[in-house]
Amino acid sequence: MTTRTMRKNDLLKPLCIASMRHFPKFCSLYTPNYLETMKPKIPLYPTVSIQIKGYNYPVLENYQRLIHQYAENVDVDIENSYALPSKSLKIQRFKHLNPSSKIEYKLEIYHRNISISNLSSIKFPILLRLLESTLPEGVELKVQKWDPEIEELRYVPDKQLIDLKTELESMQKK
Repeated sequence: MTTRTMRKNDLLKPLCIASMRHFPKFCSLYTPNYLETMKPKIPLYPTVSIQIKGYNYPVLENYQRLIHQYAENVDVDIENSYALPSKSLKIQRFKHLNPSSKIEYKLEIYHRNISISNLSSIKFPILLRLLESTLPEGVELKVQKWDPEIEELRYVPDKQLIDLKTELESMQKK
């Protein structure tokens, strides 16, 4: 009977040692080799957001498809690709010395956003140079660090829901 209790106690010792690893002095005792080998030797950029804007919808769509092809060729992961709601512009042009005659133009600005991850410091300049060299006329290219606020812009707010919330707040104030 005593041998059995000793065996149970011996089995509990590794559990006690394992629970002691959470203390600060035991944290850096052992680091496995595979953690160091899995780290990339070439530094990686954080997730990058590529934004393109343009007035011509088909040109913008074709350029977005071209960006996807370049990313596949350079072996870069595209996390997310989406369209933002278009913005309407109304431009008025007045003729000189004749204020009654005016010309109005209605323009639509289309936006696309592409989030890229797994971007090494060697591949990024190559991809950026490809994008700059093939940039179509009238298309604006902007590359920046990924921002979650940009992704929130893609969702169109529900007008009825906002009106109901303001009505509810006004009722609570009364």
